[in-house]
Amino acid sequence: MNLVGRGIHAQKELLILCDAGGSNGFRPRLWKYALYQNICKVYGLSIRICHYPSGASKWNPVEHRLFSFISKNWEGNPLRSYDVMLSLIAGTTTTAGLLVQTILNEKEYQKGIKITDDQMKEININKHSVLPDWNYTISLN
Repeated sequence: MNLVGRGIHAQKELLILCDAGGSNGFRPRLWKYALYQNICKVYGLSIRICHYPSGASKWNPVEHRLFSFISKNWEGNPLRSYDVMLSLIAGTTTTAGLLVQTILNEKEYQKGIKITDDQMKEININKHSVLPDWNYTISLN
């Protein structure tokens, strides 16, 4: 994730809204450890993470402000290749000024990475008072 050059280096906190399941769910240790190692430690940012409850991801603003317009834009077009798909996604705009950039990530990710209890102890996780399993802040101190 390249955060430099996007104004993020001047910020002190990053807010991430995400689903409750999958690899970025509220349970996976690797998700939390990777955020700590790759964002907190590298950029000195605190990260506030708020997970949508299961079945409620449709309330994520990205669903309404991006995905719905992508679906409308590629409606009726056969998605026969990555190039076609990326082109249709990148061609998605709205009257409110939405601009979409696309890249094809062909990286192969290692499976089965386990984060130990000692690694988890490195992470400063402060659970929020409301829904503490789903809402927490990861910071350096």
